[in-house]
Amino acid sequence: MGCHGGFSLDESVRRTWYNPEAILKQAGVSKSAVFMDLGCGDGFFTLLAASIVGEKGKVYAVDSDASAIDKVKRKAEERNLKNVHAEVGAGEDTVFCSHCADFVFFSMVLHDFKDPTKVLRNAKKMLKPSGVLVNLDWKKLQMPFGPPFQIRFSEQQASELITQAGLTVTTVKDTGPHHYVIHAKP
Repeated sequence: MGCHGGFSLDESVRRTWYNPEAILKQAGVSKSAVFMDLGCGDGFFTLLAASIVGEKGKVYAVDSDASAIDKVKRKAEERNLKNVHAEVGAGEDTVFCSHCADFVFFSMVLHDFKDPTKVLRNAKKMLKPSGVLVNLDWKKLQMPFGPPFQIRFSEQQASELITQAGLTVTTVKDTGPHHYVIHAKP
């Protein structure tokens, strides 16, 4: 799947930027968890999370790109991951359930939503009281790839959006030269 600037977001490229398993482990993703991947793209983190949460866990994925959701479904089937529910939709309109998610995850996508605050409010509705919101995003730096500088959210801007949606930011950390990760709770 492509992204801003036409560069590849395939697994090998992503793994040069950050360690995805470490990001999920640091968030606390584990067996039997319920994981929501909003703006899932072709399912990179969806499928990793599905493997971690196992048969007793559940992964919900949504993206506005129907071809991306087709890829998620195909890859889940090829890997015999029966715990993935993927559908086409806008993050602004997505609330899979009320207070059922252990994790709501955003991967390099918060800047792409038309109304990020509404998407974050929806995330809060889905999170269990003990749940964790995870926002992996681009640093607000000039780079020859990734989204344009002017639409990126700095760590402070993203933290403010998360707080405005009624969540409490618990950590903000660098995760490689191009990205940061924010954890928040309801």
